[in-house]
Amino acid sequence: MSIQKTGSAAWSGGIKDGKGSISTETGALKAYPYGFSSRFEGKPGSNPEELLGAAHAACFTMALSLILGEAKLTADSLETTAKVSLDKVADGYAITAVHLTLKGKVPGTDQATFVELANKAKTGCPVSKVLKAEITLEATLV
Repeated sequence: MSIQKTGSAAWSGGIKDGKGSISTETGALKAYPYGFSSRFEGKPGSNPEELLGAAHAACFTMALSLILGEAKLTADSLETTAKVSLDKVADGYAITAVHLTLKGKVPGTDQATFVELANKAKTGCPVSKVLKAEITLEATLV
């Protein structure tokens, strides 16, 4: 059984003066604007890197919830930020790294166990598996 979800993008114009829009099957994003200026110049609008970051943070956090449950633990709260690095390389640009920052409140565990379980989630989440970039993690039990 394969679960399939759809995201789409539309574009018109050249790379610098063109305009694009991003949509998701659920409608969470519907023709949301993106373009060169929002990706490379910090202007309003979205970009593929922040969307990838949100997807990775969501996937990782959900995977950690599963792994905590397998260890008979339940989080009061888990908050993850994924910082995606887009760098100039020889043949253009590449996403070279993702750094996950996790803060969790999990009763009944300690920092070492929390980090161990978080690293298991980092390696095992489907979005981590699809990325070739280096993925690092900083996990803090609060």
